[in-house]
Amino acid sequence: MLANKVLFLDGEAIVIDKPAGLPVDPPRDGSISLENHLGGLTFGFKRWPQAVHRLDRDTSGCLLLSRNPKAHAKLQQAFEQGLVQKRYLAVLEGVPEGEEGVIDLPLIKVSSAEAGWRMTGDATGKASRTAWRVLAVKDGRAFVEFRPETGRTHQIRVHALEGLGAPVAGDPIYGNGECETLLHAAELIVPRAGKEPITAEAPLPERFMKAGFGA
Repeated sequence: MLANKVLFLDGEAIVIDKPAGLPVDPPRDGSISLENHLGGLTFGFKRWPQAVHRLDRDTSGCLLLSRNPKAHAKLQQAFEQGLVQKRYLAVLEGVPEGEEGVIDLPLIKVSSAEAGWRMTGDATGKASRTAWRVLAVKDGRAFVEFRPETGRTHQIRVHALEGLGAPVAGDPIYGNGECETLLHAAELIVPRAGKEPITAEAPLPERFMKAGFGA
């Protein structure tokens, strides 16, 4: 299934266009996850590839996999050092004030027995910055490009809600969850010492077109 969704491939890495609805980590209920597809992504190697970072279950787009332990450590380091460039596209349930800017909102994890856990803005949280730019507005919704400078859990989803005042359309935690989640990891650039960078672009999914927003 995922072998035809490869965006980049060499001896160190694979980038796939992860479908929305596919979790990276195996769910507790034992349902299908990325792990179930790794055997079909070996491309001549005996070793299965391994995810270097995470995308939320309902987020589609560029997901980086390493093909050996040495590459995995090197690629993970690029993420930890903030060297990776990421571009996301989202449709928001609302229209932000202004056309572009940077959201600087530290994030912290909170939880309750009733609602479970979620991330929220808090001055005592971990530093989180996201650049944003409105690409189009239609029927009270905004099509927005996000470029996260940090890689916190749920960063774009919380920054959209708390930083711009408009949740990602269809977000099951921070929005109304009434449609498919319209968040897509559109581009990934990972620098590598002594080698060409890993570059990948994932085409805009059909669910964005159905919502009235095209490339």
